[in-house]
Amino acid sequence: MKIQSLEPRLFRVPLPEPMEDARHPTHTHFELVTATVCTTESVEGTGYTYTGGHGGHAIFQLLEKDIAPFLIGRDADDLETLWDALQWHLHYVGRGGIASFAIAAADIALWDASLTARGQTLREAAGGARDWALTYAGGIDLQFPLPKLLRQIEGYLEKGFRAVKIKVGRDEEREDLERIAAVRRLIGDEMVFMVDANMKWTEEQAIRMSEAMAAYDIYWLEEPTIPDHYAAYRRIKERGPLPVAMGENLHLVDEFVHALEIGNLDFPQPDASNIGGITGWLRVAELCRRGGRPVSTHGMQELHTHLLAGLAEGHYVEWHSFPIQDYTLEPPEIRDGRAWPRGGPGIGVQFDWEKLAPYIQAGPKVEL
Repeated sequence: MKIQSLEPRLFRVPLPEPMEDARHPTHTHFELVTATVCTTESVEGTGYTYTGGHGGHAIFQLLEKDIAPFLIGRDADDLETLWDALQWHLHYVGRGGIASFAIAAADIALWDASLTARGQTLREAAGGARDWALTYAGGIDLQFPLPKLLRQIEGYLEKGFRAVKIKVGRDEEREDLERIAAVRRLIGDEMVFMVDANMKWTEEQAIRMSEAMAAYDIYWLEEPTIPDHYAAYRRIKERGPLPVAMGENLHLVDEFVHALEIGNLDFPQPDASNIGGITGWLRVAELCRRGGRPVSTHGMQELHTHLLAGLAEGHYVEWHSFPIQDYTLEPPEIRDGRAWPRGGPGIGVQFDWEKLAPYIQAGPKVEL
């Protein structure tokens, strides 16, 4: 089964309202970049990646002008070889970064085609350990007034979530602690509660805040500082009482090697959209298994639910504020704190092209 074509598309999808965290510009929309592969056996597969609103055109161009010509004529089932070849093909100009996003879309498309041809689901291919994955609701809510933040948390509980995460990193540390205390009072003592600083703090500030937040039984402290500072992560973990999580800003498998070995990370969070797709994600998951660490995820819940349900060591799927699942036909269901994947053979993500059509920015128009 040879690759006959790869066709990318770029969509700019508005968010229901502007959202902010401690480091990034205000999010008003997300970009969805899809890649549809067609094989000589007339099997199609669609993969994708996403951005927080910037860089989508560069990803699209890399797929159209470089990755597509490189892949055409190659064996569509040889997923590992193709992934390694793409890494070296783009290594000099894009070790990580945008190249990892573009490779992700192509890799996921190839997985979709290969699994479809075999009649296998992604959950089965990942190991078939369970029919569900643990999940938590992660909001981009740093600047929400406290009453609005609490209403959002109440909405999570009504939808069936049993674990929640809020953003921290406000200019006044006191305000972070007041918001954490209010959320803990709302959800009670038994519910899992995480916080995410989005790289805002220095090492010393992260240790100080870890000590202050420990009274509220925080499950993990996510991205307290810049992710490249692996030794700082180790010290934040050793000197502060809270377990530490990160991974959404690591775009190479080797970066996770450093995060686990140097940073002694408690909760690795690879994102298939920017670690080179399913192949890269599974390689990180294997590192976690060998290191005795549970693997969680960042965003892309409509795909990651299938992966984490498949893995015996799968931990938490983040149900992210970028609602990509709202533009798919059979998104996972949330029941009693778990996400239940749906869909037949393939990756389990089928886009609702009619719903996406108004937001297309580049690539051929969707045929409805």
